[in-house]
Amino acid sequence: MGFIKAFTGALGGTFADQWLDYYMPMDGVPATAAVFRAVPKGTNNGRGENTKGNDNIITNKSKILVPEGTALITLQDGQITGMIAEPGGYEFNSDDPNSQSLFAGDGIVSSLIKSSWDKVKFGGQPGAQQLAFYVNLKEIPNNKFGTQAEIYWDDAFFGTQVGAVTRGTYTLKIVDPLLFVKNFVPQKYLTATAEPFDFADMDNDAASQLFNEVVGSLSAAFSNYTNDPSKGNRMSKIQGDQIGFAQSLSQAVDEGYQWKTDRGLEIVKTAILAIEYDEDTKALMSDVKKADALSGARGNSFMQQSVARGVQAAGENGGGAGMAFMGMGMGAAGGMMGAMQQPNTGSTYQPNFGGQQAAAPVEAAPQAAPQEDPTTKLLEMKKLLDAGAISEEEYNQVKAKLLGL
Repeated sequence: MGFIKAFTGALGGTFADQWLDYYMPMDGVPATAAVFRAVPKGTNNGRGENTKGNDNIITNKSKILVPEGTALITLQDGQITGMIAEPGGYEFNSDDPNSQSLFAGDGIVSSLIKSSWDKVKFGGQPGAQQLAFYVNLKEIPNNKFGTQAEIYWDDAFFGTQVGAVTRGTYTLKIVDPLLFVKNFVPQKYLTATAEPFDFADMDNDAASQLFNEVVGSLSAAFSNYTNDPSKGNRMSKIQGDQIGFAQSLSQAVDEGYQWKTDRGLEIVKTAILAIEYDEDTKALMSDVKKADALSGARGNSFMQQSVARGVQAAGENGGGAGMAFMGMGMGAAGGMMGAMQQPNTGSTYQPNFGGQQAAAPVEAAPQAAPQEDPTTKLLEMKKLLDAGAISEEEYNQVKAKLLGL
């Protein structure tokens, strides 16, 4: 007892003339609806073979369409009796021995549906009248999340705990309609006169539960993302990586609430609309930006510009070579003086500022000791601060000296 496939794809051609009465999804279903009734369509509109046309009850020989992006589920006394996930036209036949209860297709969800069928199918002999519902298999948009207070997570890039207030949206997808209907949809949405099960409905307690579970998983999701080396360990990338963060969020809610394995749900995409870091995290990010600016080629460029400006100022002011190094760190000045020393001759280089020869030769400076990279030093001091070996005041003094603040 079940369905016989009449055709695949959209209703058309000969079938459009033959199928004067058939069932299809109700009109005006919003994109955020997950489950909605099958309703009769056609010229005869319930006065032919579909004798129960005013309800979503299909009877023997009823025709029914399954559009692309939907699945059809039939129920009797709250139990699932049939399932169709292949788009096309079907006839419900309670007498034909060749009729089937399950059409899973060959799509991505087919293996999940087939494995779930034996767990949830109706145990008895289905009757000649069945309630019919459609399940939305498309991405369901505009599901919101947000926090009222800071959430905290351990961040691999910073090597410490960070916090933020955030809000955004995500898209859901029902990957196993059998599990979704059986284990999650409340019974009041599975009656002959039920309203659509709409995730955007503020009175939908089941949808509110999902919102709370997502918010409760955000801390773990941020941790999953920022501690994943393949994503660069940078939380600054989250807002532009809607699929990557969605994977981290989906992993977090599945680990905490078994969305996919128990409910047939998963998160596909996210859009973070706002993220506001707490004051400690902002200060930490500012320090890291400064350290980044002083490291590598960019730091060398800054130092060269500083030297050039100092030399130019000394020449314009007639202050001699010694003035050129005022305002520069002692390490940088020593390094430049060492570079001016002529090797193995005992003579010294006399800079020419503005075309004028210096009044007196510059004394040869002793070779400066190699200077430690300020970024490396700053990171070492941060580790000492985190370990409690130095105070916050001592750390700030060293940081200000290294960064020239």
